[in-house]
Amino acid sequence: MLLTITTTRKPATDLGFLLHKNPTRCQSFALPFGKAYVFYPQATDDTCTAALLLDVDPIMMVKGKPGQMMGGPLDQYVNDRPYVASSFLSVAISRVYGAVLRGKCQEKPELVEEAMPLEAKIAVLPCRRGGEVFLRKLFEPLGYTVESERHPLDEKFPEWGESPYYTVKLSSVSTLKNLLTHLYVLIPVLDNSKHYYVSDDEVQKLLDKGEGWLGSHPEREQITRRYLKYQPSLARRALERLAEEDEPAASEPDDERTADEHALEKKISLNEARLGAVVAAVKGSGAKRVLDLGCGDGKLLRELMKVKEIEKILGLDVSIRSLEIAHARLHLEQLAPRLREKIELMHGSLLYRDRRLEGFDAAAVVEVVEHLDVPRLAAFERVVFEFARPRTVVLTTPNREYNVMWDLDKGDASGMPKLRHGDHRFEWTREEFRNWASTIAERFGYKVRFLPVGPEDPKVGPPTQMGIFGQT
Repeated sequence: MLLTITTTRKPATDLGFLLHKNPTRCQSFALPFGKAYVFYPQATDDTCTAALLLDVDPIMMVKGKPGQMMGGPLDQYVNDRPYVASSFLSVAISRVYGAVLRGKCQEKPELVEEAMPLEAKIAVLPCRRGGEVFLRKLFEPLGYTVESERHPLDEKFPEWGESPYYTVKLSSVSTLKNLLTHLYVLIPVLDNSKHYYVSDDEVQKLLDKGEGWLGSHPEREQITRRYLKYQPSLARRALERLAEEDEPAASEPDDERTADEHALEKKISLNEARLGAVVAAVKGSGAKRVLDLGCGDGKLLRELMKVKEIEKILGLDVSIRSLEIAHARLHLEQLAPRLREKIELMHGSLLYRDRRLEGFDAAAVVEVVEHLDVPRLAAFERVVFEFARPRTVVLTTPNREYNVMWDLDKGDASGMPKLRHGDHRFEWTREEFRNWASTIAERFGYKVRFLPVGPEDPKVGPPTQMGIFGQT
């Protein structure tokens, strides 16, 4: 089994610090089922590749743990286990690259949360029961570009057909921790087997490794069942826990901190002004098919429903509870059939690619980005501007400078005003927002213009800033 990870982030040799493995040395590690080796085929400032080679000894496994292998006596010795990626590789990743998975980097701790260009290549990856289609369903929603090459069963006997084995290359701008975590969980899922007994402990392992991404993954049920070897009680328990974690308090419309923010904004009718500005921008784009990304409890959806020119509206949110409230707010069950067909609510995340979001004319992203952790912005950017790629994107976010106009607590150590909402991970100043939006527009082939929303102060600007992105 061979896994290589390559980066072109300069200096690329910083990959050695993250992996806690010196690029100038070849290191070996004893494992219960064989040996693992880490070495660097290339290590320069421009490009660095780390290779994890796993040498599985199936005879040692059989002799060391009698009765643990599946199948008859011959099957214990003759199988594909030494050659294809499986749960053995996941164990090796955990043992050899454990510090990265725990988010530790002693020499350069700032690298742990840094998104960087990464390419992972798995020489032989089994894709049982689903093939390349399932492979893409697993990795593309996580923001990866997937390249695969299928291997024949035997080149000398083409009539035997294709094998379930692929050489797979995954490319993404991501943290190394996320990449290894995804591989740790999804490799045995693709293999559709595990080499060891699955007990209650595996539920917690899955929840720990799946934190922040598995709960909103479109294939979470398949992933959970395969990872837990189709044990119904374990899978049911894991899925219940994932469903609970998938509803963050910050997304609840009746959340106390959200209510505080609404109370502030109500003084200047900001929410009404924001919705009106977004609807006007969407109408001005001539869009007939519209996305509301992070639709929450449906206030914008209700306004978009009034626009006769719009033929299709899709509202997406990560919170099932918010979608239930939106469903009730819009009285979907009482709508005439023609209007009911116009709108659809969908559970999903803005951090994972979803092909159902493709083919729309416009997307509204209203007061959403500030709730994302900064390292996850890169995934959001690709999902919206590269993969969904609507002709127009209307995005609003708070202007942090305006917060001085409200009676908030004192600012932070840098002298900036306090954030408007307890769950905001950040709030941009006008200059920061313009820099981010301009960079995104240039990177993905858009032009962006900026409009103020709400009463504009001569010194600190408007309370909300809006960017309207249009494809060039």
